[in-house]
Amino acid sequence: MNDPIGDMLTRIRNAQMRGKSTVATPASKLRAWVLDVLADEGYIRGYEKTTGADGHPAIEISLKYYEGTPVIREIKRVSTPGRRVYLGVKEIPQVRQGLGVSIVSTPKGVMSDATARSQNVGGEVLCTVF
Repeated sequence: MNDPIGDMLTRIRNAQMRGKSTVATPASKLRAWVLDVLADEGYIRGYEKTTGADGHPAIEISLKYYEGTPVIREIKRVSTPGRRVYLGVKEIPQVRQGLGVSIVSTPKGVMSDATARSQNVGGEVLCTVF
C-alpha cells in the first residue's frame, strides 16, 4: 500500500456512504494520531486497537451520525506521496471559513489547523474534513 492515510480516509468515506457503524483499518501510529484529531474535533465517536482476522494489528473506528446522516460530509486527502504539501503557519488553509478542519503533521505532532495556529507551527497538510 502506497498511501496508508488515503486508504484509511477512503475506508471511512465508503463506510459512511453505506451507513456502517464501524470500519476496520490496519493499525499504525500515524493513523492513530489522525484519528485522535478526528475524535477530538467530534467527527468520529472514537476508535480502539484490535487484532484483525489475519492476526495483524488493526484499528476499529466508530463512525458518528446525526439524525441518520454522516457527521463527515467531505473528507479529502491534500498531501499525497507523489505531491507533498508543506505550509507555514500563515498559509494553513481554513476549511469552509473555519467550519471544517485541516489535519496538519507538524514537528510538535499531528494536530488540527486551529491548534497549529495557536502553537505557531506549520507542517504537512495531511487532509481536510468538513
